Amino acid sequence: MGPRTDPKAEDPGVPEALPRTLVATRSRFAPEGMDHLWIFPPMRRGRREWGLVAVSLTLDGQERRRLVTVAYTSERTGAGLTLDQVFHDEGEAPPDFLPRIMEGVVRRAGAAFGEPRVVEIAGSAALFTALVEEFDPALLAVQTK
Repeated sequence: MGPRTDPKAEDPGVPEALPRTLVATRSRFAPEGMDHLWIFPPMRRGRREWGLVAVSLTLDGQERRRLVTVAYTSERTGAGLTLDQVFHDEGEAPPDFLPRIMEGVVRRAGAAFGEPRVVEIAGSAALFTALVEEFDPALLAVQTK
Protein backbone atom coordinates (compact mmCIF):
# COMPACT_ATOMS: atom_id res chain seq x y z
CA MET A 1 0.00 0.00 0.00
CA GLY A 2 1.38 3.39 -1.03
CA PRO A 3 1.51 6.56 1.07
CA ARG A 4 -1.79 8.27 1.80
CA THR A 5 -2.33 11.66 0.29
CA ASP A 6 -4.78 14.28 1.40
CA PRO A 7 -7.64 14.13 -1.15
CA LYS A 8 -8.28 17.86 -0.65
CA ALA A 9 -4.77 18.58 -1.91
CA GLU A 10 -5.87 17.03 -5.21
CA ASP A 11 -8.86 19.36 -5.63
CA PRO A 12 -8.05 21.80 -8.42
CA GLY A 13 -10.64 24.37 -7.31
CA VAL A 14 -11.08 27.29 -9.66
CA PRO A 15 -7.73 29.05 -10.18
CA GLU A 16 -9.42 32.05 -11.83
CA ALA A 17 -11.62 32.81 -8.82
CA LEU A 18 -9.19 34.68 -6.55
CA PRO A 19 -7.47 36.86 -9.17
CA ARG A 20 -10.82 37.80 -10.72
CA THR A 21 -12.15 38.62 -7.25
CA LEU A 22 -9.17 40.91 -6.68
CA VAL A 23 -9.86 42.65 -10.00
CA ALA A 24 -13.55 43.07 -9.03
CA THR A 25 -12.41 44.56 -5.72
CA ARG A 26 -10.19 47.03 -7.58
CA SER A 27 -13.17 47.94 -9.78
CA ARG A 28 -15.25 48.72 -6.72
CA PHE A 29 -12.58 50.46 -4.59
CA ALA A 30 -9.63 52.44 -5.91
CA PRO A 31 -6.31 51.04 -4.65
CA GLU A 32 -5.44 54.56 -3.50
CA GLY A 33 -8.04 54.12 -0.76
CA MET A 34 -6.93 50.62 0.27
CA ASP A 35 -4.79 50.11 3.34
CA HIS A 36 -4.45 46.30 3.70
CA LEU A 37 -5.90 43.10 2.26
CA TRP A 38 -6.31 39.83 4.12
CA ILE A 39 -6.55 36.97 1.64
CA PHE A 40 -7.79 33.78 3.28
CA PRO A 41 -6.79 30.44 1.76
CA PRO A 42 -9.62 29.17 -0.45
CA MET A 43 -11.61 26.07 0.37
CA ARG A 44 -11.85 23.63 -2.52
CA ARG A 45 -13.89 20.60 -3.38
CA GLY A 46 -13.33 19.27 -6.86
CA ARG A 47 -13.98 22.09 -9.31
CA ARG A 48 -15.70 24.28 -6.70
CA GLU A 49 -14.04 26.96 -4.63
CA TRP A 50 -15.05 29.34 -1.82
CA GLY A 51 -12.91 32.19 -0.56
CA LEU A 52 -12.78 35.38 1.44
CA VAL A 53 -10.85 38.61 1.03
CA ALA A 54 -11.03 41.36 3.64
CA VAL A 55 -10.16 44.93 2.66
CA SER A 56 -9.41 47.85 4.95
CA LEU A 57 -10.19 51.20 3.38
CA THR A 58 -8.97 54.58 4.54
CA LEU A 59 -11.57 57.16 5.47
CA ASP A 60 -10.91 60.76 4.41
CA GLY A 61 -9.23 62.67 7.21
CA GLN A 62 -9.79 59.92 9.79
CA GLU A 63 -7.60 57.38 11.49
CA ARG A 64 -10.38 54.79 11.40
CA ARG A 65 -10.64 52.16 8.65
CA ARG A 66 -13.71 50.82 6.91
CA LEU A 67 -13.69 47.04 6.68
CA VAL A 68 -15.26 45.31 3.68
CA THR A 69 -15.27 41.56 3.06
CA VAL A 70 -15.62 39.95 -0.33
CA ALA A 71 -16.91 36.39 -0.23
CA TYR A 72 -16.71 34.47 -3.47
CA THR A 73 -18.00 31.14 -4.69
CA SER A 74 -17.00 29.63 -7.99
CA GLU A 75 -17.53 26.45 -9.95
CA ARG A 76 -16.28 25.11 -13.25
CA THR A 77 -18.60 22.71 -15.05
CA GLY A 78 -18.99 21.49 -18.62
CA ALA A 79 -21.19 24.56 -19.18
CA GLY A 80 -18.38 26.94 -18.15
CA LEU A 81 -17.30 29.01 -15.18
CA THR A 82 -19.54 30.64 -12.59
CA LEU A 83 -18.14 33.18 -10.16
CA ASP A 84 -20.29 35.00 -7.62
CA GLN A 85 -18.83 37.72 -5.42
CA VAL A 86 -20.66 39.32 -2.50
CA PHE A 87 -19.34 42.50 -0.90
CA HIS A 88 -20.24 43.09 2.77
CA ASP A 89 -19.61 46.36 4.58
CA GLU A 90 -18.53 45.20 8.04
CA GLY A 91 -18.17 48.65 9.68
CA GLU A 92 -15.38 50.86 10.92
CA ALA A 93 -12.57 50.33 13.42
CA PRO A 94 -9.19 51.79 14.38
CA PRO A 95 -6.47 50.29 12.16
CA ASP A 96 -4.71 48.55 15.05
CA PHE A 97 -7.91 46.56 15.80
CA LEU A 98 -8.07 44.95 12.35
CA PRO A 99 -5.37 42.27 12.86
CA ARG A 100 -7.16 41.12 16.03
CA ILE A 101 -10.45 41.03 14.13
CA MET A 102 -8.83 38.78 11.49
CA GLU A 103 -7.41 36.53 14.23
CA GLY A 104 -10.97 36.21 15.57
CA VAL A 105 -12.23 35.20 12.13
CA VAL A 106 -9.63 32.42 11.98
CA ARG A 107 -10.37 31.29 15.55
CA ARG A 108 -14.15 31.17 15.02
CA ALA A 109 -13.83 29.35 11.68
CA GLY A 110 -11.69 26.61 13.21
CA ALA A 111 -10.26 24.29 10.59
CA ALA A 112 -12.33 25.90 7.82
CA PHE A 113 -9.93 28.82 7.30
CA GLY A 114 -6.19 28.93 7.47
CA GLU A 115 -4.14 31.99 8.31
CA PRO A 116 -4.72 34.83 5.84
CA ARG A 117 -2.02 36.34 3.72
CA VAL A 118 -1.71 40.00 4.72
CA VAL A 119 -0.90 42.37 1.86
CA GLU A 120 -0.09 46.01 2.55
CA ILE A 121 -1.39 48.24 -0.22
CA ALA A 122 -0.90 51.57 1.62
CA GLY A 123 -2.82 53.45 -1.06
CA SER A 124 -0.48 52.32 -3.83
CA ALA A 125 -1.95 51.33 -7.18
CA ALA A 126 1.47 49.87 -8.06
CA LEU A 127 1.40 47.51 -5.05
CA PHE A 128 -2.11 46.35 -5.94
CA THR A 129 -1.07 45.82 -9.56
CA ALA A 130 1.95 43.81 -8.40
CA LEU A 131 -0.38 41.58 -6.39
CA VAL A 132 -2.61 40.90 -9.39
CA GLU A 133 0.45 40.30 -11.58
CA GLU A 134 1.45 37.38 -9.33
CA PHE A 135 -1.24 35.40 -11.18
CA ASP A 136 -1.04 33.97 -14.67
CA PRO A 137 -2.63 36.57 -17.01
CA ALA A 138 -4.60 33.77 -18.67
CA LEU A 139 -6.59 33.43 -15.41
CA LEU A 140 -7.87 36.99 -15.88
CA ALA A 141 -8.93 36.58 -19.50
CA VAL A 142 -12.67 36.12 -19.80
CA GLN A 143 -13.44 33.20 -22.08
CA THR A 144 -16.22 33.72 -24.60
CA LYS A 145 -17.96 30.94 -26.43
